[in-house]
Amino acid sequence: MFSDTIAAIATFPGNAGINIIRLSGKDALNIASRIFVDKNKEKIMNFKPRYLHYGYILDENERIIDEVLVSYMKAPNTYTREDIVEINCHGGIISAKKILDTVLNCGCRPAERGEFTKRAFLNGRIDLTQAEAVLDIINSKTDSSHEISVKHLEGRLSKQINGVIDEIMDLLANIEVNIDFPEYDEDQITIERVKSLCDKIGPELDKLIRTADTGKIFKEGIKTVILGKPNVGKSSLMNFLLNENRAIVTEIPGTTRDTIEEFVNIKGVPLRIIDTAGIRETDDMVERIGVEKALEKVKDADLVMMIFDSSRELEREDEIILDYIKDKKVIYIKNKTDLENKLDLSSYKNIEEEIINVSILQNQGLDDIIDKINSLFFEGHLNVSDDLIINNARHKNLLIKARKNIDDVLKSIENNMAIDLIEIDLKEAMENLGLIVGKAVSDDLVDKIFDEFCIGK
Repeated sequence: MFSDTIAAIATFPGNAGINIIRLSGKDALNIASRIFVDKNKEKIMNFKPRYLHYGYILDENERIIDEVLVSYMKAPNTYTREDIVEINCHGGIISAKKILDTVLNCGCRPAERGEFTKRAFLNGRIDLTQAEAVLDIINSKTDSSHEISVKHLEGRLSKQINGVIDEIMDLLANIEVNIDFPEYDEDQITIERVKSLCDKIGPELDKLIRTADTGKIFKEGIKTVILGKPNVGKSSLMNFLLNENRAIVTEIPGTTRDTIEEFVNIKGVPLRIIDTAGIRETDDMVERIGVEKALEKVKDADLVMMIFDSSRELEREDEIILDYIKDKKVIYIKNKTDLENKLDLSSYKNIEEEIINVSILQNQGLDDIIDKINSLFFEGHLNVSDDLIINNARHKNLLIKARKNIDDVLKSIENNMAIDLIEIDLKEAMENLGLIVGKAVSDDLVDKIFDEFCIGK
């Protein structure tokens, strides 16, 4: 438990229906009692936990700051496992800030980023995967990413990881007995148990690791670059996908000179869309910089949407782009299909067979694009309801390390290594898995994780 009491505005500090100022710590109730006057004259120290009480917050000159509702939650059955007081005031930055200043003047310390959740973790109410899930829920941009994070908050990932840790720990205890008292158990029997366990948990770790790419997509979105020569409809496609006029569209080639990035959720598919300058040789310095930036974005893209203009013949710029993106995941799109077709792709049979015909002007083709994305990234279906999915790069890296440790154990067994050497890799696997849930984690890592939170959470 912490010795000081912290406070922060827990809601967005702007115009809203209500704002909430949250206090957490052993002096939370005492501090609230110095600034809150109950309408029924009831003393705050006698408040029944988890009830709302109506009254006023007074400043140091006993002037009313705002009409409020105050709730008190008694430790350890709270979010932080400390006493918590929440002051619900009217929305608006002035009231909330004045109440926070008054609270701070009475002895509270301003909360750091994510400190309420950090205290929940350090006080043992949640583990590190659940704490990280809180941030992921806040930042969720799609229903699927929210659902994945809720499963982590419920502790499903923790339960699976801790189950593996417990199995390894039991086996390590057996190995220690074998090393200290060799007459108690033969090496071969212990080694068979080690191999059996590794054969069991190896596939479990593999299954989790395989979900990480899908989890990353749901969390961050598919980084999608729209590419094509000038005036084929790139900006129109972006506006079409966003369902708003985000990019300027004109008939003048070279209108788009810089990259434009937006996040959109289309039927559950998260896309980070990047509109780019038309790819062509140009003497215009600004446009040339835009072309260079467009090609640079392609390097890190998860997906490229390559657009052709069906009313124009295949040109050198098209062929340059096709050569540049040959190693990327690509959706080929033929735009302006409402016009006379002059595009001949017979020299690119694979593209001709899979190209998607759209008419942005007539609002046609969006479903076909989304179906293609599903087939490229989600094996034709989009469903996160059943499986546990990893959506955190830190978790993925530690799972990969633990899987390598398991492989090293199995190799050591094949090479008839001594049991105490096999034990080393098994311990490392357990330690790497422990870091996922927050066992023996460093202070620097904890600080880094919670620095990503907003103040008040």
